[in-house]
Amino acid sequence: MKKTLSIIALSIIGFGLVSCKKENKEAQTAESVATDSTAAATTPADSAVAPATTEAATPAQSNQPSTSLALSESNFDFGNIKKGDKVEHVYEVTNTGKNPLVISEVKPGCGCTAPDFTKEPILPGKKGKITLHFDSSSFDGNVQKYADVYANVEKSPIKLTFTANIQP
Repeated sequence: MKKTLSIIALSIIGFGLVSCKKENKEAQTAESVATDSTAAATTPADSAVAPATTEAATPAQSNQPSTSLALSESNFDFGNIKKGDKVEHVYEVTNTGKNPLVISEVKPGCGCTAPDFTKEPILPGKKGKITLHFDSSSFDGNVQKYADVYANVEKSPIKLTFTANIQP
């Protein structure tokens, strides 16, 4: 039993080190669920951890009628930035469909990236914004990050990416 708990603890720590060095709320939720599940010791550890990560990865689904969108760009290059700089980029979204565009969630792939986005429905022909804020404090060299945009479009999520070269 102690060996199993040690393996689980090392796995959680290893996951934390591989990610962005900054914990996000989903990782904290997965850890607390795993801890609660292993304390109860009524189910195998593998099955206790799997539902937590599955639930955390499931985005909010929109029940809005489907529409379409156009992005000003899906990839942005910040170029050279100094380590510790906090930068941001605005991606412009245009509703090219016939129904209001509703962005239900923007989910970054890393805790180092924080999103802001237009919360109100974007009417046909109108524009909205998705801003990604990036904290370079934990990185060196070339990095590529992303965020998934969940909206009432056929091919959701839409992946926005950016790159940067972090200088000392």
